[in-house]
Amino acid sequence: MSRPEVHARPEWRFTRNVYFPVAALVEDQWWVLRLNSFPDHALWTLFIDGVVRFDIDGTPPSWGRPLDRSAPLLEPATAEAVLAPVRDFVAYGSEVGEPCDDPFCCG
Repeated sequence: MSRPEVHARPEWRFTRNVYFPVAALVEDQWWVLRLNSFPDHALWTLFIDGVVRFDIDGTPPSWGRPLDRSAPLLEPATAEAVLAPVRDFVAYGSEVGEPCDDPFCCG
């Protein structure tokens, strides 16, 4: 599977959302990372403009550290708009119609 996204250099910004903590505007597309229940699931799920792209356990070096505390905050209205397409995909797998319902990792 080709993943050209691993070579990008997103500039992450905090969203103030515990499930989708960071987003970045990359070539006019909004990237959002969902933080999953690791190690039961992949650490991150990448969404691009609200569509799931792939799961990843670690971030590529070009992505920097998504949870770097020095990253700036998105404006609340922008964060709301960026997260709107993924807001219902909190549970791992929900984006493909198979939400995890295990009470130990996703409950």
